[in-house]
Amino acid sequence: MTTPAAAEPRGLFVSFEGGDGAGKSTQSRLLAQWLTGLGREVVLTREPGGTELGRTLRDAVLHGGHVDARTEALLYATDRAHHVASLVRPALARGAVVVTDRYLDSSVAYQGSGRDLGADEVERLNLWATDGLLPAVTVLLDLDPALGRTRLTGAPDRLEREGDDFHTRTRRAFLGRAAADPARWLVLDATRPAEELAAAVRARVAVSLGVSPDVSLGVPPGMSTGVTP
Repeated sequence: MTTPAAAEPRGLFVSFEGGDGAGKSTQSRLLAQWLTGLGREVVLTREPGGTELGRTLRDAVLHGGHVDARTEALLYATDRAHHVASLVRPALARGAVVVTDRYLDSSVAYQGSGRDLGADEVERLNLWATDGLLPAVTVLLDLDPALGRTRLTGAPDRLEREGDDFHTRTRRAFLGRAAADPARWLVLDATRPAEELAAAVRARVAVSLGVSPDVSLGVPPGMSTGVTP
């Protein structure tokens, strides 16, 4: 009697969103560590800058000379189109879990609302750029922008230098998008301790994977998680 072949794991796309200083990078890494402990291939990435071309575009849009709002939006969309085509979709197709620090919701919030370009217009642009790809889970780490600024280190980039009104508009936009699509979004108070936030994220992602969120990390402290890129 032939034993049925085990089903290949399904790919899963998870994004982290929120204002500067909210802890997206930390929570992305913690989730990747847990997923690696489950034996899953994890692609840990970011936008902009998840590819070689993306790193060039990131430097241009965040640290280069002045660009107007429409050019800024198009640069982000260019990075996203290349990121999805060259990294995200191939990883999902082979069953990996892709965890990204920012995705198209950031453009809708920052350029659509923050820059007043129009949320619907910026969303249409980015859905076209990605051929409609949306994450299965989007985690919003919500934080007062004033508190977020106190958490930043190093020289601020172009967006971090924007004023209170700009960052208030982006926060409001994130919360509005989350409220409109609760099936995709998980909203968390970013002032909570990091491990509490990580546990809440694991619980939500575990539902999508059909596993227990209490599975041990399986990666000793200090050991590389092996995530890419």
